[in-house]
Amino acid sequence: MAFTASLVALLALLGTLAGLGLAPVPAVVGLACGIGLCVAVHRGLGAAGSAALGPADVVTMTRAILACALAALVVDTSLGEPAASVVVPLAVVALTLDAVDGRVARVTGTGSDFGSRFDGEADAFLLLVLSVHVAPSFGWWVLAIGGARYAFGLAGWAWPWLRVRLPFRYWRKVVTAAQGIALVVAAAGVLPPTATYVVLITAIALLAESFGRDVLWAWHRHHAAATRSIRAAELRLR
Repeated sequence: MAFTASLVALLALLGTLAGLGLAPVPAVVGLACGIGLCVAVHRGLGAAGSAALGPADVVTMTRAILACALAALVVDTSLGEPAASVVVPLAVVALTLDAVDGRVARVTGTGSDFGSRFDGEADAFLLLVLSVHVAPSFGWWVLAIGGARYAFGLAGWAWPWLRVRLPFRYWRKVVTAAQGIALVVAAAGVLPPTATYVVLITAIALLAESFGRDVLWAWHRHHAAATRSIRAAELRLR
């Protein structure tokens, strides 16, 4: 039921955007993102042994649906001013909801590993969409903001020790929020270009520090485990 309602809401939003100038093909892209989202979330729920979305998950789902609509807007390079002007308000609502789902989970006592991962993936997709929107104006290096989480995930396939479950760090949430705010500031054009570059560079520096800390933690854990294995092997050989 939640998935049907989500797709209906996305269709309604895309229809409204079409009235403002969104082209048909980008609208289809946005709908495809929504369908892919529902499929992925359904599978994630099944893997987690859950039957339905919790209250906080519904908030996260809403944020992800907004990101799908934003993806449609970003893909449409021929947007007129009415549709283009919707990008920032939608992004602001999505970022605001990012501060809501965690609070809802705590208040209702419905936090879960699935919800935490869903929240992180929704963040990653929103940042990717926003960075693609901002990059043409400020340089393609801005894509580092949106691609960092995906690059980290791909690196885990090459170095399995990176696939370890990371400990919770509130600072990671702060840095994620900072990326979204920086991208929205850049998209809104509320600061002079030089100041906007400073904001974006600062955001990437914070991102590098956060991911760097996670990589170092995973490496130290891996190194410690390898050292213990070697010592255990040496003891068996004595």
